[in-house]
Amino acid sequence: MKTDLFLFARGFLLLFLFEAVSFAETTVAPGHNENGLGFAFKTVPDPASNDAAADAQFSLVDGNRDSNGGDLAVLHDGRVPTNEDQPGANFFFSAGTDGGRIQIDLGKLISVKQVNSFSWHGGTRGPQVYKLYAANGTADNFRTSPKKGTDPETCGWTLIASVDTRPKAGDGGGQHGVAITNSEGVIGKYRYLLFDAFRTEARDPFGNTFFSEIDVIDADGPALISTVPKPVLKTFDSDDGKFHYTIDVTEAPDMADWAEKKLTVVILEWYPKIIAMLPSEGYTAPSDVMFRFRSDMGNTPASASGASVNLNLRWFRGERDREALGSVVHEMVHVVQNYWRPRRDRASSPTPGWLIEGIPDYIRWFLYEPQLKGAEITTGNLAGAKYDGSYRVSGNFLDWVTRTYDKEIIRKLNAAAREGRYTEELWKDLTGKTVKELGEEWKSFHEKRLNLN
Repeated sequence: MKTDLFLFARGFLLLFLFEAVSFAETTVAPGHNENGLGFAFKTVPDPASNDAAADAQFSLVDGNRDSNGGDLAVLHDGRVPTNEDQPGANFFFSAGTDGGRIQIDLGKLISVKQVNSFSWHGGTRGPQVYKLYAANGTADNFRTSPKKGTDPETCGWTLIASVDTRPKAGDGGGQHGVAITNSEGVIGKYRYLLFDAFRTEARDPFGNTFFSEIDVIDADGPALISTVPKPVLKTFDSDDGKFHYTIDVTEAPDMADWAEKKLTVVILEWYPKIIAMLPSEGYTAPSDVMFRFRSDMGNTPASASGASVNLNLRWFRGERDREALGSVVHEMVHVVQNYWRPRRDRASSPTPGWLIEGIPDYIRWFLYEPQLKGAEITTGNLAGAKYDGSYRVSGNFLDWVTRTYDKEIIRKLNAAAREGRYTEELWKDLTGKTVKELGEEWKSFHEKRLNLN
């Protein structure tokens, strides 16, 4: 009887211990901001400047750093990028390769409470795909730098988590954050971490993640200091609730009043108008659009990437009462165009740059602000005017073709470009003439108009 009781008690204890262990599990909490909102996520803490990785040694175990990006130091320098396409502020592996491995030596055993990783890019380089391993370095067979092809678990490493923040649909552009934790409060006592990173896609050479920062949180470490200034945002919706807009004035508090009184009016009226002008079967334009003032754009007045419009702060300050609003209309057209999709299909036909820029300038100069005559052909610029001269000149050409041959040609050209079926033959199908013949006729029209024949 005593033996039976002993065996029962022993079995109960073993079962209790097994269940206690089974309750402890690692959690991977992803966060995503499509438009980039200062790396602020509901599920992931802010990037920190004084975490345990700040003074750690980062080493490239396998793979090659892309020479266009930053070195490993950017992963633990306590700083994050200020825009989505800032290669020097991110570490990423070489184009055409399938990631690589990065080892972190914390210098001593610590109680690792949490590991956080951050990335930012407007396209497929935004999401994160990696496996995280950890080691205390005491195993007899421990290898500090296992290369690709070697399973780290066979040489003293423990698999902590598998991370994949790619969405089910779309490229997943934007800011991504990942918080890796354990239900017991501490992942374990470790000195080494190994990031085994993989590319997010193989359709083209540019699938390696733009890693911005990696934080390692010591359970016994100091209170964390956020490295990210809180964004100052102006948000508003369309009257029908279909569209949500955000204007980021973090770097431009002096532009907040102008943005609220002038810029919002143009956005609310013209973004839906542009969508209506440029439809195509099965296409839905972005419903959440970010407008961000930036101080790092050099001489570029404005740009668009995905569902974001970047506004050169210095240029907008000088042009707020002149060309600023028109340039925003131009960039909103780019947001709606969304020609990146067919370019990922190698079988699709590329759209020439002059047409990509000509359509926005046609809408800007001939529909939004025709009274300014900003795309006029004059005696001063006629000699060098070519239909494929891009921007204003191409906008003028498109206006002439629209009025002379086909009032719906912009819609038709846009749909073909978006669907990857644009070719020069399309012009003859739509007008009966080649684009070069149209270009010659367009120039002859202006010569006659200016009495230069």
